[in-house]
Amino acid sequence: MQSQAIHVVIPCYRAAATVGNVIAAVVPMVERIYCVDDGCLEQSGRCVDERFADDDRVEVLYHPRNLGVGAAMVTGYKRAIADGARVIVKLDADGQMDPADIPRLVAPILNGTADYVKGNRFFNLEDLWGMPFKRKLGNAGLSFFAKLSTGYWSLFDPSNGFTAIHTSVAAVLPLDALNRGYFFEPDLLFRLNTLHAVVLDLPMKARYSDETSRLSEWDALFRFPFLHARNFVKRLFLNYFLRNFSLASLNLLIGVTLLTFGFTFGLFEWAMNSQREVFASAGTVMLAALPIIIGSQQTLNFIAYDMASTPMQPIHPRL
Repeated sequence: MQSQAIHVVIPCYRAAATVGNVIAAVVPMVERIYCVDDGCLEQSGRCVDERFADDDRVEVLYHPRNLGVGAAMVTGYKRAIADGARVIVKLDADGQMDPADIPRLVAPILNGTADYVKGNRFFNLEDLWGMPFKRKLGNAGLSFFAKLSTGYWSLFDPSNGFTAIHTSVAAVLPLDALNRGYFFEPDLLFRLNTLHAVVLDLPMKARYSDETSRLSEWDALFRFPFLHARNFVKRLFLNYFLRNFSLASLNLLIGVTLLTFGFTFGLFEWAMNSQREVFASAGTVMLAALPIIIGSQQTLNFIAYDMASTPMQPIHPRL
């Protein structure tokens, strides 16, 4: 297969035992491999330098201290853009992803049907048996939040680290504003939606051994939902009010206003009538219920519009 200016970025932290085998398995179609040593205490970068000293494709980039996987990816993205890459692939250093899948990952970008492609470990039911139960549960929950915050309703497994992006799209992203930690991939999806980039899922198998995930349960349960909620609000403001105003914007405004009024008025009247030990009148009930019913319908109309507005035309040919 001819070279297509495909560059691979591998963020490394505590990966000295695995990163060498990952690099060795990278397919020949890849022109450059950037190993970003993110202040690794195990000196993963030095191990790569020693093992691949004669491989012109491999270059080690060093962070003086640990900044997070997102920061490592931004460093790799910037270097790949400067070196003239056409497609930039993210490959984790722990060996859970098969580098042999890189041709399948980059194919939709090379043939012009996508701007960004990511792995999906949940596509085939039989591939889930090897995934630890906590990861299945956590990914399922986070996938729902990601659909809301990113606007890509058909995607799953939002934190999957096996990704590919067209360089012209990466170049217009606010790279320095992306999350520096493990929220990097969902945050990137949110930014891609604001650009109306086409994103596709690639069914893949993940390989698990005895490694321990470095994503803390605290982040997954408490911090990530907050970050998704923040991005959800920002996406609505950017897509439906700042850059565009449509019938869906009105649906959202009317729906939120009526729901807020209905629930607030209903709870207030319930509390007051409980103190007085009297039943609410039919008019009072309807005054609370009707806004909730109409507001729910308006909100559902907005959600239906949002789900139908998933980007379909790749943007990289126009950049």
